[in-house]
Parts: sequence; structure tokens; C-alpha cells
Amino acid sequence: MRYFIELSYFGKAYHGWQNQPNSISVQEVLEENLCKVLRSKKEVVGAGRTDAGVHARQMFAHFDHPEVIDEALLKYKLNSMLPKDIAIAGIFEVRSDAHARFDAVSRSYEYHIVQEKDAFSQDFAWLLKQKIDFDKMNEAAAILKDYTNFKCFSKSRTDVRTYNCRIDRAEWKKEDNKLVFHITADRFLRNMVRAIVGTLIDIGQNKYPVSRMHEIIESEERGEAGASVPARGLYLTGIEYPENIRIK
Repeated sequence: MRYFIELSYFGKAYHGWQNQPNSISVQEVLEENLCKVLRSKKEVVGAGRTDAGVHARQMFAHFDHPEVIDEALLKYKLNSMLPKDIAIAGIFEVRSDAHARFDAVSRSYEYHIVQEKDAFSQDFAWLLKQKIDFDKMNEAAAILKDYTNFKCFSKSRTDVRTYNCRIDRAEWKKEDNKLVFHITADRFLRNMVRAIVGTLIDIGQNKYPVSRMHEIIESEERGEAGASVPARGLYLTGIEYPENIRIK
């Protein structure tokens, strides 16, 4: 039987989602505690991999188990054992061929920026004191939806077969004391969102005109895009799946 785990985590203490040989990851901590509860070795497969320091308000992972699981009890036990910065929101049975990564139809991220020092957001947002043109950044963000090849925003050394992504949403919003970038796509490349935000910030600081976004994307060169912004402002906020993936 296959089960999905829905979870969230505060990423500061972790070297990303995926297991690392010499650094602690969210996947490692989740697997260790799942093994203790179910008393058998378990491998969990995540919907994607967030980088070191990135947060997730919603992440999914799947695992297999030969017996029926009391989902509510497993959720309770895991939340009792896991550290405070990882929380299980739900566990449910899915089709035996369901896959947390490959069956996801869309993923959404947010990037949070504050422009004045805030004692309560130092680990949750990037402090950017320089003035930026909000409308200009939104103009440039809208251009992203006109393209599919985003090699220019991908980490240089990566093993992906294609750099194509379908971006359905890309816009900045003013929310309380923050500027929040919202982006939704069918898939994301490694480091893609942070590189996009860095590029938009360059345009917002009037280093380049809005039209520069076309040139950057069409170049397919990572060196043409902006620097990656700090991980602490980035959140994986939602993952969508087909409705028929869940058994009950």
C-alpha cells in the first residue's frame, strides 16, 4: 500500500529536503522517525527538493507499507517525535502507482521581502533596504509566462533532461509590511525561483529596462540572469495533484 504524507517545515536548520551525505536534511529526519514508528526501514519520496534554508508550508512525500495504517495515530506519533520545525498535516492512502513527484500537476512558491528592519522576520524574509520599482517588477514578471525554456535561471551543474516549464502565475503583491512574489508552474528547475527573483530585483532597481527580461531568457545563459537571492525568503506553498490520486 502507498501513502502520502503532507507536511510543512521551517528550513533554517536543514540542508534542504533531500538526503545529503554529510548534512542533515528534512527527508533524513522524517525517514528516521517513520522507521521508528513503523519498525521497518522506510524511504520517503518527496514531491521535489528544496534548497538549504528554504521553507515549505506544504510538501508531500510518499512511502510504501505492506499493512493498513491507522493514519490518525501515525500522524499523532510522528508529530510527537519530530522536531518543532517539522509538522505533519495529514497522512492518507493513494493509488499504488501514485508518485509524489511525478504526479504533481503544479507547484507554487512565494518569496518574501521586507524593506525595513523587522526583528520578527529575520529568518522568514530577505531585508532589502534599497528602493525598488514595484510596477516595473510586475511588468517583467509577466514576461515569464510568454516562455517555456528557463535554462538561464537554472543551476549550472544539473542533470535535468529539459529546461522547459509552464509558468501559470508570476506576480508581486504587497502584503502587510512585505513584498511577496507569487509563482506557480508545472515544474521548477534547481535554484530557479531565487534566480528569477534576483533578476526581477535588478530590473526593479533600474539596473536594466523591463525588455532585458526577454534578452536574458532567450540567451539561455545563467550568467546573464541576476544573482540568486537568499534562501530564507523562499517558501514552497502548495502542490496540486489529480483528484483521483486519493483512495479515500
